[in-house]
Amino acid sequence: MARFQRKGGAGEAQRTTALELFYDLVFVFAVTQVSHLLLARLTWEGAGQAAIILLAVWWSWNYTTWVTNELDPDSSVVRVVLIGLMLASLLMAIAIPGAFGGRGALFACSYVAIQVGRHVFLTFGAEGRHTPQREAAGRILTWFCAAGILWIAGGFADGKARTILWLCALAVDYGAPLVLYWVPGRARLAGDRWQVETTHFAERFGLFVIIALGESIVVTGATTADLELTTVRLLALAIAFLGSAAMWWLYFTSVAARAEHALADADDRTTLARDAYTYGHVLIVAGIILAAVGDELVIAHPTRELSSAELIAVVGGPALYLLAHVVLRLRLTGAISRRRSTGAAACVVAGVIGSALPAIAVAGLLLAVLTGVVVADQIVAAQRAAGLR
Repeated sequence: MARFQRKGGAGEAQRTTALELFYDLVFVFAVTQVSHLLLARLTWEGAGQAAIILLAVWWSWNYTTWVTNELDPDSSVVRVVLIGLMLASLLMAIAIPGAFGGRGALFACSYVAIQVGRHVFLTFGAEGRHTPQREAAGRILTWFCAAGILWIAGGFADGKARTILWLCALAVDYGAPLVLYWVPGRARLAGDRWQVETTHFAERFGLFVIIALGESIVVTGATTADLELTTVRLLALAIAFLGSAAMWWLYFTSVAARAEHALADADDRTTLARDAYTYGHVLIVAGIILAAVGDELVIAHPTRELSSAELIAVVGGPALYLLAHVVLRLRLTGAISRRRSTGAAACVVAGVIGSALPAIAVAGLLLAVLTGVVVADQIVAAQRAAGLR
């Protein structure tokens, strides 16, 4: 058993602590920085750069969540570690706008400090000597060190070399869980080496979805506050807000509960947590961020037609969000969500139609699609409650 283990009896549900909520505040800022990075570089290259940064931000938050799922955030030692990680995360977030410019080294060094520092503590400070837990933590630390070399080298490189090195680093980071942190010359680890407390784990990932949705509201509100408040702009703001509300409804009314129940009932809980949460939820967050960028574009210029890049951003957010739900449902149940896949297709159709419409009309069509999926969900839920399905 690790030192600083979470308190609670067997089978007792653990809840998110105040320190974890405080820690998450940095990531509200980080997600906002990612959306601004994409908005400032609305090209395929800019989208790729924003994706690299988002994947790094997500990976740093995700591993901390896995660690605090086992460790007690009320411990003074764990608190100090988390506050240190929070400071490094703040530095990483500050560097995001210049990550592919003059602040690449700051971004990379902050990211590596988070990942390596956390697992140095877990390996040598939290886990006992000669325990399977220390062996597992040490394996993860080895992979973080290997990826860290690529991250830091990329931070000091320029141009395409930085992008290539960071893509290689992401491949190492994201590939590590798939091979269970295999190290040459060492016995392979089993998936049950890690324990997942279902309630706390699902709640933490749901809270990151809230972070992303909250960022979208902050962005749209701040954008509107800086512009002339015309009737059409206020209507665009209302559409953006209702779109965020529909995204919240779609996730927290059915998806979150289904995912938590599937995780609780899974024979191999660690693998399902990895696939559905560690990998699957980043697509949901990406869809929300892209939707926030689209909302900002519509609010800024509600009456003019969108350029091709702007139209892709406006339509791509809701479409990606719904497709992420389809992928998650497929992993959880082996079935395809027809309502969400139909909704994603309808978003694409709205984009085709919207190429000749003003921005606010495109946003209205997308809101109609999201609302339609919400209504369809409610109808199905009512039918099930009545025993009709």
